[in-house]
Amino acid sequence: MRSHVLQRLTLVLIVFGMSLGLSSSLDAQDQRARPPKFDADEVSRVFFADPSTAFRGERPSLANLRDAGAEKVMAQAEAAAEEDAGGGSTWAKIISPPSLEDEIKRIKLRYDSVITTPGAFNGGGYQDARLNLSVLATLFAVVSDHKENVRWKSDAHTARDVMARTARNSAAGSTQVYNEAKLRKADLQDLVSGASITATQPSEKVNEWHMIADRSPLMEYAEQLLDTLGDHTRDAATTQDNLDAVKREAELLAMLGEVLVQEGMDDYDDPDYTELSRAMTTSSSGVVNAIERQDWDGVREAVGNVSQSCAACHEQYR
Repeated sequence: MRSHVLQRLTLVLIVFGMSLGLSSSLDAQDQRARPPKFDADEVSRVFFADPSTAFRGERPSLANLRDAGAEKVMAQAEAAAEEDAGGGSTWAKIISPPSLEDEIKRIKLRYDSVITTPGAFNGGGYQDARLNLSVLATLFAVVSDHKENVRWKSDAHTARDVMARTARNSAAGSTQVYNEAKLRKADLQDLVSGASITATQPSEKVNEWHMIADRSPLMEYAEQLLDTLGDHTRDAATTQDNLDAVKREAELLAMLGEVLVQEGMDDYDDPDYTELSRAMTTSSSGVVNAIERQDWDGVREAVGNVSQSCAACHEQYR
């Protein structure tokens, strides 16, 4: 019995000793280094004594920061949506500002030669006027949506609308229509001279393509461009002699392929028609890509592809 008591007493002493050792170990671990002391004169040039003095103006709140971030995101989204709706980036990929500007001036000269006398206009000149005005309305519509800075952009909406209206009225010849056509001739001269034009009605920013141009005159215009493009790319030497014209004509054909499938144009929602029109855009852009590579054989091949896509479209649509 006595032996049993001694054993239990010995066990208690061992446990108590272990507890003391563990407590000493924990006390040692709880020891911390003393915090450093800094000279106030030295740290005053680095740290603010009062953090509130670091802010200028009204101190921002979390709600203000959240609202500002949301407004920025919304503004960016609206800008992107507006550009996507207008096709600004699409037009910039297809046609350059110089090509648009040069073609507007070129068509302006052609239009000037049509608007001469009422007799000539009524005798058939109105048809040429309708073609040229439809093309000009289309060009100004693209200018208005173009992502880059194109000449006449500030007047493009107004020019688009007045050219399109007179083009619709030029379905037949009359003295009244001739007088209206003369006003467009004066408007174009003002634009080329650096002046602005005014409209009797406010212009919408969005292009309503069914009010801008008909498919028939645009296809006729495309045929003219393709004929000239073929003449300018008969061989490598001819292509190099007419590089600027070839690039412009190819970009204009690519532009027309995209215009013809814009919402509101005839058959724009026909998948087969859309495929054919986009094929013309792709082939025409291929001409420009071949020029950039100085691949003259590639230029001829791409022009051939444009001809094939146009022919395939004309077999089914007009």
